[in-house]
Amino acid sequence: MLGDLPPNQPSREQELLDANLAFYDPLWEQSRLSSPERFNTWPLVRSLLTPAQSRLEVGPGLRPRLPVEGTRFVDASLPAVTKLRERGAHAEIGLVSRLPFRDGAFNLVAAFDIVEHVDDDDVALSQLARVSAPGSTLLLSAPLHPSRWSRFDELVGHRRRYEPEQLLSKLAGHGLTVTATAVYGMQPRSSWLLDFAVWALTHRRRRAIWWYDRVFLRLGAVFQRRLTLTPGQMDFSDVDEALLVCRKTGDAP
Repeated sequence: MLGDLPPNQPSREQELLDANLAFYDPLWEQSRLSSPERFNTWPLVRSLLTPAQSRLEVGPGLRPRLPVEGTRFVDASLPAVTKLRERGAHAEIGLVSRLPFRDGAFNLVAAFDIVEHVDDDDVALSQLARVSAPGSTLLLSAPLHPSRWSRFDELVGHRRRYEPEQLLSKLAGHGLTVTATAVYGMQPRSSWLLDFAVWALTHRRRRAIWWYDRVFLRLGAVFQRRLTLTPGQMDFSDVDEALLVCRKTGDAP
């Protein structure tokens, strides 16, 4: 599962991968690796860490939420994987649709902002569930409410936004029970800010990435709200993106 897809894979899947890499490779080439301690997910992650734990994070780019030391990383972007390796991470190029690990290999799995980027999210979820050991924890985030679709979703390579019940049903279908939920993400709700971000990343990408990496990401990390977990399912009606803490309960039906 390295590099391009095998010849027998649908060309649409390759086109989608190329479109995602066209956005993210330049971003990671110009960006620096951020420490997971900078994000509001760190208290949750820290509470889940145990000695001798096997951990996997899929598609972290240069914004990993799990500790660099002791975690396996898989990402489709060569610049991201290269910079992770330079910091001592065990990282490899790969896709969420074909994870190169044995069944039940990990006790903690993270996939933030991943499943909305692929055409077949059931394949992605089945792979995440497959490599998760029984009783393990999967941390997953996804954007909600198709009615909130914007040009920003298109720009960053989203294939969908989820209706909350649809996402919960898909998770259950893969043997994943949601134990807690929280509001997630740092995307501004202001429409004019989103429009400006789309314009800048389209027409002034190199400059926009510099400002994002050096200024806005740091400010966002400083002023981000504390991650507040709700046991079970929260009220998703006004939630733009959600973090879901899932427990692997067994084999999918």
